[in-house]
Parts: sequence; C-alpha cells; structure tokens
Amino acid sequence: MDKIKQLILRLGIRSTYKGFLYLAYALTLCIQDESYLLSIYTRLYADVGKHYNVSKDNVEHCLRTVVSTCWDKGDRKFLIKISGYNMTQKPTNGEFIDILYHYLTLHENISL
Repeated sequence: MDKIKQLILRLGIRSTYKGFLYLAYALTLCIQDESYLLSIYTRLYADVGKHYNVSKDNVEHCLRTVVSTCWDKGDRKFLIKISGYNMTQKPTNGEFIDILYHYLTLHENISL
C-alpha cells in the first residue's frame, strides 16, 4: 500500500482528500483481483463504499474530485508519461484507475 500511496502523492493528490483513501483502496482491490477493472462502478465502487461505509455514488464523486485535482493542479506531465500515450483531456475515473493499476503492476512490480 505504501507504493500505491506514494504514487498518488507523486501525482499531486494530497492525503486530505477522501478520494485519496478511496483510490488507494480501489487500486489495492484491483491488484488483488484484476477483474475489478471490468466493473468499475458496479463492483469496485460498491466494495470500496462498503469498506468505508459510504455509497458507491460518494466513492465515484470523491474519485472524480481527485482525478480533476491531478489533472488541473497536480503533475499532469507525470500522469501522461505513465499512461504511455498523449492525453489531451482529463481521463475518466476508470481510465485513471487503469493507468495507475498498469503502472504499479508493470513498473513498480506490485502484486498481492
């Protein structure tokens, strides 16, 4: 979980955002079970919400906030670099999670 949190901080997302914890936990779940990437809203957000005792809509909103924060105020160049392609617009929550998941598993050798 430390490398996950370090990556999120590196992207300019402070730990004071609720979405910081939600994103870290979501990435942990995806690393444990890659099939979460196929059902972001119905399964991943639901399980993150259960863990933090909030709705999946709340999880989605908080993640949207941290994605916007990264894109608008964070290290956009680093995000584009780790994505492997030139992004011209802010990624969706699902794209963002997918980018971070693949970076962590391919470049940080994280597996649980």
